[in-house]
Amino acid sequence: MKVFLTGATGFVGHHVAKALANEGANLRLLVRKSSNLGNLEEIPGETVVGDLGEPESLRSALADCEAVVHVAADYRLWIPNPDAMYRVNVNGTRALLGLARAAGVRRFVYTSSVATMHFGMDGIPTDEDVPVTLADMVGHYKRSKFLAEQETIKAAQHGQQVMILNPTTPVGANDRKPTPTGRILVDFLNGKFPAYVDTGLNLVDVTEVARAHVLALSKGEAGRRYILGGENLTLKQILDKMSAMTGIPSPTVKIPFAVAATYAFFEEWITGRIRGKEPRATLEEVRMGRKKMFASSSRAERELGFRITPIYPAMRAAVDWFCAHGYAPGIPARARA
Repeated sequence: MKVFLTGATGFVGHHVAKALANEGANLRLLVRKSSNLGNLEEIPGETVVGDLGEPESLRSALADCEAVVHVAADYRLWIPNPDAMYRVNVNGTRALLGLARAAGVRRFVYTSSVATMHFGMDGIPTDEDVPVTLADMVGHYKRSKFLAEQETIKAAQHGQQVMILNPTTPVGANDRKPTPTGRILVDFLNGKFPAYVDTGLNLVDVTEVARAHVLALSKGEAGRRYILGGENLTLKQILDKMSAMTGIPSPTVKIPFAVAATYAFFEEWITGRIRGKEPRATLEEVRMGRKKMFASSSRAERELGFRITPIYPAMRAAVDWFCAHGYAPGIPARARA
């Protein structure tokens, strides 16, 4: 099968490319002029230069492709100009759907996010059937992914074979950027996690997320959303696992959300707006953190053959990779101790 894949230079996309290649797919990989191609090493495939912000640059790349796997997204929790995020995440997805339709591409897998689901403050795991609206979305990233997902649902309603995957919080090796989740691990490794807030996440092994993309091409139902998750854990439980793994003390101080919001406010203004750098914490993150983002993947288990696996091996792989690549230079000795 000839597959056009976006996002292969990113964290999740790298693992999806490996999973597809291992299944014998003939890959055509979208890269930007500015892309770091380090994540494409040892992945067989043809690279084409283009940009989701300039959809016409992608038209010829879809020729002869049987499937599109659209993983690429602008994933940031702080951005000085949100228009750029909507141009890529929403407009780019809409345009790619249209180009795939025009090229006669048979199947289209869209990588959304569990962020498009509805979450409460009670910690009850959500699923794909819980009603959700744009008003439930906190921040530009969530809103842009929600709107992009609506475009894919509309395409499916008009007969396009589009499957929607909603990974929770992927963890594993090769998180080069790193993602916001990867930054949690890196900050902990570097001793920059003196306290925590009472929040929760669902962590999933990125390799199992990648395997689900392969499954979706053959088993996914058009217009269907599939949560791809692993273990539901509080932030404190995640940090305790990191502590057991590395020997670094887990923080014992829990700070109120009001204090976290005040810190984030000044971080955004001083670090973000005045210094022009990415703040270590944002009000969007604090607002998201008030809800425990726990989720159920039972639909993906039943319909795709997705597997919920223990998260420890993926966290270990992430820690080893970050240490080996200089993200936390002081950790290997401490971890051995």
